[in-house]
Amino acid sequence: MRGTIPPPSDAAGVLTPRAMRILFVTSNRLGDAILATGLLDHLIRTYPNCRITVVCGPVAAELFVRMPNLERVIVLDKRRWSLHWPQLWATAARRRWDKVVDIRGSGLAWMVRASRRVVMRPRPGHKLSQLAAMLGLDPPPLPVAWFAPEDVARVATLLPVPLPAGPATGLGPELPTARPLVALGPTANWAPKVWPAERFAALFQALAAGPLPGAIPLVIAGPGAAERAMAAPLLAALPQAIDLVGCLALPEVAACLARASLFVGNDSGLMHLAAAAGAPTLGLFGPTSADEYAPAGRHSAVVIAMGHHMADLPVDRAFATAERLIARATTTRPGSANPGTTNLRTLRPAPAPHPDRHPTSSLAHTSPAPPA
Repeated sequence: MRGTIPPPSDAAGVLTPRAMRILFVTSNRLGDAILATGLLDHLIRTYPNCRITVVCGPVAAELFVRMPNLERVIVLDKRRWSLHWPQLWATAARRRWDKVVDIRGSGLAWMVRASRRVVMRPRPGHKLSQLAAMLGLDPPPLPVAWFAPEDVARVATLLPVPLPAGPATGLGPELPTARPLVALGPTANWAPKVWPAERFAALFQALAAGPLPGAIPLVIAGPGAAERAMAAPLLAALPQAIDLVGCLALPEVAACLARASLFVGNDSGLMHLAAAAGAPTLGLFGPTSADEYAPAGRHSAVVIAMGHHMADLPVDRAFATAERLIARATTTRPGSANPGTTNLRTLRPAPAPHPDRHPTSSLAHTSPAPPA
């Protein structure tokens, strides 16, 4: 019979439990990866001594660099003939895992040594409920966004006005109350999901003249020429807007959104990040399903086009929903001058391993491969 291996001991010779090793295979898409952060947060809280390896696509990699208990990030770049999967297997098979959680529903979990495997199966309902069912969680854990004091400081240097004050966060000196920030997300990964720029501008003007007097528009989008082109009409319509298109890493975007009085955006990864960061979040939906992908946060709402096109979503319906959302968020934060106070579940600063890329491989990680 094979003998058991004693647990490791610390410098004083006291036996300490071995860290649980978890392999978490998440989505290549940013929005789905953000929705799955609630599962990661649950695992970290349930197994505080665990070490987690995250497998994700390149777009989502920055999402995890501030995550507590992170051992490494493996960036999975798709290759022709699905050659990325054999490379991933070669990396993951080097050790035995205590738990493998695969939200992609791939066969990887069954191809590596593991004590327990949890694999996503298609289910009806919101994506958050589908994810929670994997671990038998009810209610589903809300997504979280991890950022650190340096992310807060970086954002402060890019804004020409003081950020609105929130509750004590432990991330550094609290900032003075200022005019509310309304974050706008005018881009999406599919053109039919994009609300017209002139309607974003009209909605902002109504908010600034109504429930958020003196508000300052903040336009956020991802890097690249396509995102810049989609955001350009809104920046032109709101020349006073703060332009943060493509200039922030995801933890910095989360730090910024956590201080917003309101986020309004298309169905996108940025919308889900805003809800995870604790901002009151209004998601704009047309051809995609709000039943499955509505933003999940403490204060979130959706407004759905009356037809199949985003042009079928009028400004007055978006304004009415935003006004109710702002009132609800303000009511549940007594004594707060800013409706967009921070969700404290997001404030989990940690050392920041950064995913990098090997020049000749589609896989990358943040540390040398561990021994088997």
